[in-house]
Amino acid sequence: MSTSTPAAEGTSAGEVLLRSDELVAGYLPEVNILNGCNVHVERGELVGIIGPNGAGKSTLIKAMFGLVPVRDGRVLLHDRDITGLPAHKLVSQGLGYVPQNNNVFPSLTIEENLQMGLYLRPKEFSQRYQAVTELFPLLDQRKAQKCSSLSGGERQVVAMGRALMTDPEVLFLDEPSAGLSPIMQDTVFESVSTINESGVSILMVEQNAHRCLEICDRGYVLDQGRDAYTGTGRELLDDPKVIELYLGTLARVDR
Repeated sequence: MSTSTPAAEGTSAGEVLLRSDELVAGYLPEVNILNGCNVHVERGELVGIIGPNGAGKSTLIKAMFGLVPVRDGRVLLHDRDITGLPAHKLVSQGLGYVPQNNNVFPSLTIEENLQMGLYLRPKEFSQRYQAVTELFPLLDQRKAQKCSSLSGGERQVVAMGRALMTDPEVLFLDEPSAGLSPIMQDTVFESVSTINESGVSILMVEQNAHRCLEICDRGYVLDQGRDAYTGTGRELLDDPKVIELYLGTLARVDR
């Protein structure tokens, strides 16, 4: 029997850091991509957002991060209304964001990319560089290498490392495994888990629904701009209706 929750927000068991309430947003006038979307991230959680193409997954985190106009509803951080604040102000309030594309400076070295993540607070660079490279030692070992020579998966790790330079409480990830080989996807998902285990809460949009639900604490299935189902990663993986509508036969493989 299904234990995930259709079209409803589950009861919060921990401290809610970030939430969207009935969020309505879109890119073009009078054309809404989100139609009343509710999600929340608790302290220490890794939360996954999955759903069919066009469901509004990337639009959701872009709207929460101030990159897409919000027409109705609210975004709350520690119960403070941050709806519509520009992205640079949200970074200073503890949010980080890694876009899907063009997320590194290819002509710069790894170290220079990390510097760009903290260019307004250069005095903090040494401390944050040490913290980030302790999570990802390869970034320090290859710090002089230009990002143009890195693989797609390695670039994703650099992009995540740069976002971590500001020491965010919550990190938004927009389809971090998109376009990567299976081996590189493994690297990226391991990196996401490493970041989360370090204490950073994560809200991740991901096209690889099966892998996303395997590593996340909770997940949301978006459809037509609304949160259609929510539950733990395991509950959604095992939910017959979610499998039928969104995951297909891949979710039925023995795990």
